[in-house]
Amino acid sequence: MGTWARLKRSIRAMFGGLVEKTEDPELILQQTIRDMRDRVPELNNSVAQVMATEKLLAKNKERLEGQVVELDSKIKASVKLGRDDIATAYIGQLQQAQLDLQRTGQQLDHATNASKQALKARDNYVLQMQRRTAEAMQLINQSKQAKLQEQLAQTMESFQLGDDASSFGEMRDKIDRRSAAAEAKMQLGTSNVDTQMQEIEREATDMQLQDKLLDYKREMGLLPGSTTKQVGALPAAREESASEQ
Repeated sequence: MGTWARLKRSIRAMFGGLVEKTEDPELILQQTIRDMRDRVPELNNSVAQVMATEKLLAKNKERLEGQVVELDSKIKASVKLGRDDIATAYIGQLQQAQLDLQRTGQQLDHATNASKQALKARDNYVLQMQRRTAEAMQLINQSKQAKLQEQLAQTMESFQLGDDASSFGEMRDKIDRRSAAAEAKMQLGTSNVDTQMQEIEREATDMQLQDKLLDYKREMGLLPGSTTKQVGALPAAREESASEQ
């Protein structure tokens, strides 16, 4: 490979990548659709010209056919009148008209075929344009979706999940330490000497109340082995004790 060929290859490799990066698929597809639509009026104009040629040849053929009929009648009339000279002149014109009619007929056949082909080509182009447009719109939507996915990927890349995760972990540890400290204080509060003394005093009070309750039940004879006499003697004993005091 020569030096110039290698240089061209290097230039294409370098600038081709740059061009590919700067190309926007959506813009290119939209421009392609516009270009295809812009060709339709030009194509219709070309088809119209072909069809106009066909119509012009058809009219010319019709005129020549009328001319042939007219010259034939004139030739017959001249022969009847004995005017061979005039009949000969008309025959010359008739031959020329018939030749023109034959050529015009051939041209008309070609023009008719050309019109049909032009219309068919125009219809195929429009159909292809519609298909391409639908495909381009689908590709444009796909390109937009790809852009959204790229933006989401970039956002996820810029989103530092590790920092947030460490913050959550740090706050969780801090809250756990506070909860543990509170539980320890509660345990210390319930296990100190003052609390134990309060519990003993509360139990002693409950025992005194239970004893009073038993005394009442004995006085009322509700306990087994107790008698009403004993119940009545108890208040007297209490009164004697009170008087001695």
